[in-house]
Amino acid sequence: MNRMKRGLVCATAIALLCIAAPSQAPVKPTDPTAPLPQDSGAAGLKQELLRLLTTARLMQVTAHPDDEDGGMLTLESRGKGATVLLMTLTRGEGGQNRLGSNLFDSLGVLRTLEQTASDRYYGVEQRFSRVADFGYSKNAEETFQKWHGHDIALADLVRVIRTFRPDVLVARFSGTERDGHGHHQASAILTKEAFRAAADPNRFPEQIKEGLLPWQPKKLYVGNVCGFGAMACPDENYTVSLNTGVVNSLLGMSYIQFALEGLRHQLSQGAGGWSVEPGDRFTYYKLTDSVLPTAKNGHEQDFFDGIDTSLAGLASQVTDGENKAAKLRFALSEIANQIKDATTRADADPSSAVQPLLSALESTSDLLAQDRGKGLDRSTEENLLIRLRAKQEQIQAALMLALNVAVKTDGIPLPAQNDATQQLPAISPGDKFTVAVTLHNGSKHVVNPRDLVLDGMIPAAVIEDRETAPVKPGSDYENKFQLELPQNFAYTRPALHRNDPERDAVYRVDEPQFATLPVPPPPFRVVAHYDVPEFASPKHRDPAVQTYATFPEVVSPVLSSFTDDKGVERKSTLSVVPAFSLMLEPGMQVIRAQGDRGCGVKVGVSYDLSSPAQGMLRLEVPANWRVEPAKRPVEFHRRGEKQDFEFRVFPASLKEGRQEIRAVLEAGATRYSEGYSRITREDLDAAYYYQPAVQHISIVDVKVPQNLKVAYLMGAGDDIPTVLQQIGMDVTLVPAEKLASEDLSRYGTIVLGIRAYDTQKTVAANNKKLLAFVSAGGTLLVQYNTGVGDFNSGHYTPYPAQLSRARVSVEEAPVEILAPDDPVFHLPNQITQHDFDDWVQERGLYFMDQWDRNFNPLLSCHDPGELPQKGGLLKVQYGKGTYIYSAYAFFRQVPAGVPGAIRLFVNLLSAGENTPLPLSR
Repeated sequence: MNRMKRGLVCATAIALLCIAAPSQAPVKPTDPTAPLPQDSGAAGLKQELLRLLTTARLMQVTAHPDDEDGGMLTLESRGKGATVLLMTLTRGEGGQNRLGSNLFDSLGVLRTLEQTASDRYYGVEQRFSRVADFGYSKNAEETFQKWHGHDIALADLVRVIRTFRPDVLVARFSGTERDGHGHHQASAILTKEAFRAAADPNRFPEQIKEGLLPWQPKKLYVGNVCGFGAMACPDENYTVSLNTGVVNSLLGMSYIQFALEGLRHQLSQGAGGWSVEPGDRFTYYKLTDSVLPTAKNGHEQDFFDGIDTSLAGLASQVTDGENKAAKLRFALSEIANQIKDATTRADADPSSAVQPLLSALESTSDLLAQDRGKGLDRSTEENLLIRLRAKQEQIQAALMLALNVAVKTDGIPLPAQNDATQQLPAISPGDKFTVAVTLHNGSKHVVNPRDLVLDGMIPAAVIEDRETAPVKPGSDYENKFQLELPQNFAYTRPALHRNDPERDAVYRVDEPQFATLPVPPPPFRVVAHYDVPEFASPKHRDPAVQTYATFPEVVSPVLSSFTDDKGVERKSTLSVVPAFSLMLEPGMQVIRAQGDRGCGVKVGVSYDLSSPAQGMLRLEVPANWRVEPAKRPVEFHRRGEKQDFEFRVFPASLKEGRQEIRAVLEAGATRYSEGYSRITREDLDAAYYYQPAVQHISIVDVKVPQNLKVAYLMGAGDDIPTVLQQIGMDVTLVPAEKLASEDLSRYGTIVLGIRAYDTQKTVAANNKKLLAFVSAGGTLLVQYNTGVGDFNSGHYTPYPAQLSRARVSVEEAPVEILAPDDPVFHLPNQITQHDFDDWVQERGLYFMDQWDRNFNPLLSCHDPGELPQKGGLLKVQYGKGTYIYSAYAFFRQVPAGVPGAIRLFVNLLSAGENTPLPLSR
């Protein structure tokens, strides 16, 4: 049975039967820095009050972004008030990108942002591990081999469990073959191990030495026990059945529909067009481990059955004397009553909830300040404190919503003299910038600002501490502060990296304290302190005593307003980046061993400071290589300026192999040798992907046809044309929308980029023109598509053939040449078994499984333990020309500079010639 690609199986993500729209529907852009409407005003207050009444904590574990059971997460968080965390082991780096050519780690950054955009709707926290998505895997054994065993991912899982301390641990998958993808299987296997390992102080003792304490979740559930979207499930297969199709009035739709609104941000997964009809949608989980008695009939109503998740229930953890437990229970019950009072009042008027919430906040703060004395072991003490602090934060959030007091910030880099004001989303060390702060009083009461504090990744600095006029209801307090960023200020960059994203399956950690976070924490935030004189402290109701209630501080990350490349006004978190960014373009260069001994190298340099700067740019090359010129002076005058600098590099040897060139810029006392890319979208916040200023060189012994003209019609996006041009081929990029009017007779070969039929509807509409081109004597090379049903129903091939989802995921899988006499293996390059060495990530995907006898299968390969796949490279004569379908992953191999793949691809382009072609030497 062919396994479905995980990124396009929408049921994998949301555990429902979803309907894929025929085209990618855009997500309506929203301000990714602003709260959702459902988390604002009266609706947001009711959500927070619901959370305040329970201490339930749930953690789900998945393998990739889009695997999560969004309906269940939304139901537990927004419907039942549980505190929920989603841990996604990988960032989806090895997946396919429905939107463009971003692959590997830059795709991982994009999918991280998409995941956190979805999380806002689910109402959950997010964590990741150090293991990477290295591409499709058919079993857990291969996955663990790539991930260097169990312990790296398991250690991260245990760390998050010991930090978050969930009551219930939920694996999205079952840990069996029914999960399909090996990463899916591995994620559930690891979750089962982590359930007990997190409580064992002998497992990962280095975490205990850091100060983390063991933690034993109460119950463990696994998913994928009845199939995705199943409306019925055998009783013995599940313990809990949850209906995510129930409508929540605060959300204005069902839990699964609201989750889908979040999932639609995962556009690189193809989720933009997914939808679900109203009605019941059930998701099923089975209890597989527990430290509590199990239900007698084998079924439960909820994950938390048998667990006291009430506030007063925290007192049951105190075992040192009933008197101590009774006092704690009484104090917790008082807090619960105050919250219930606030909930009742909020139904009539949100602002009326302020007083009981203040009382609850003071009671909670008093409880946290108490000396609990002896009798509590460290783990119990820590668990009690974590839950009380969580309640304290939730009460503060509810108070802010009840009062409608908020802080807005805008960080603006200062322009240099006579420089146009250019607002950008980042600043650099040494920059001067303004932070504009607005304290909005949307309450019915007078607010007295006390101070504003700027802190974050630098020691806190009070930037406003003076007498200010009271802020009347409906009014704002505004101020601007000018600062200069220290030269040693840390950049806003990921906490981990991979030296070789195409081959490394585990990240190296640079900042351990942030290793599991989705993105680095904001470098700046503004903290506002204020009083509301109308509310006296519950402890001091005597008007003569001028003591006010302690109101929660208002915290806001410093945002930046800017205009994007499309002229759209946007906001994002203000980041810190190096003054210079160096990019060697492209990142991979292929040099023909038979070609010119010299090659051009272009270094793109971007500048991010407002003041002028000068420096010296040079290349570091392998020993005995020569560079002209040896150095280039650089001079920049304004922020946002970009310049390109050309060098000529002369290799000492053109023997086939790999080398690298590094760019270095020295300005003042600082050495710059890396570049960064800002990854964002209108519906997402932004993050920065850093990479060394390195160009990888692949010297390839390849012969190319001299007079062949190639047209390349891009599909979802890939970098194959760049490499073809580097080795001297005549390649023209033809926009898909111009296919109808293009004179195809100008070309000898036409290549359809990956997923061209999926993503470019004009290609499908003009397929007859493409086949006519073949019939007239041309060569058409079609690369893989993922829309199996659409492809097969479209009858795009010249003779009948059936596309499948079969793939060969092991990149080292042996390849058999089925037609050794075919010119494809001889002209213009001689192909041998060694040409299938050193491939990256996978052999191929979306093989044909049926084809007309006119087709000639050229290659065969298969994953271990499976039958041979012969439908990965099919060739057929059609009229006077040649049609080729290729499922082999040239879109990964050619841009990676894999010599054998480049030779074979050039031969495929030349397949229409039955006699030797004039070769370029």
